[in-house]
Amino acid sequence: MIKLEHIHKSFRVAKRKEGLGSAFRALFHREYQIIPALRDISFEIAAGEIVGYIGPNGSGKSTTIKIMSGILRPDSGNCLINGQIPWQNRKHYVGQIGVVFGQRSQLWWDVPVIDSFSLLQDIYDIPDKAYAKTLSELTATLDLAEIIQLPARQLSLGQRMRCEIAASLLHDPRILFLDEPTIGLDAVSKLAVREFIQKQNQEKGTTIILTTHDMQDIEALASRILLIGKGQILFDGRYADLKKQAKTGLSAEEMVAELYREYQI
Repeated sequence: MIKLEHIHKSFRVAKRKEGLGSAFRALFHREYQIIPALRDISFEIAAGEIVGYIGPNGSGKSTTIKIMSGILRPDSGNCLINGQIPWQNRKHYVGQIGVVFGQRSQLWWDVPVIDSFSLLQDIYDIPDKAYAKTLSELTATLDLAEIIQLPARQLSLGQRMRCEIAASLLHDPRILFLDEPTIGLDAVSKLAVREFIQKQNQEKGTTIILTTHDMQDIEALASRILLIGKGQILFDGRYADLKKQAKTGLSAEEMVAELYREYQI
């Protein structure tokens, strides 16, 4: 289903010293530095798995997701998903995946959510009958009936995230990339999102890659963990095995913080 081999990705970033003089000189001569984001990333994910992809800020999680979703092209290495290279023939490829970025929106801000859904139907060329059926299921499961007629800007964060997840699933993708899907949500909204993700995986066999800093999400959903730090995969295995490496009596967040220190990330 998903296979990454020796993926490397770096970014060229402009740099300058503080002060007006440095800003003026930068107009004529700009200096750059190369920031490595991913260093030799390799892993495989089978169909129907829920995998937690964790690591501190700046470790390379979102960069990996963007490569797997076809937004970014790696400097080197191979990425094969559903037999396709994500950044090639993207129009066909994106019809098989759904992506939710917790700090980005695919909903149009000033129009009712249902209008955003209708536009996505046209973008993904979803037949009317299939669209109506999927929309009805998502509306009932995610409790959207009272909010899809409202503009996205009038929704609470929890309501908007439920709509974002629905928008990513309208075309019934085989793979769902969730990048911080519960960020900023209250406890009730988090439980609703977790339950839906679990149901989607169990009933439709959707492969789900979940990046989050909320270890309760990981405990509730993912049996397998990929731990990344400084652009490298440091652990790939069961969540239960990861817990064994930490001291007993720690909360999930304390356990991960200890592992970050142990791996010096």
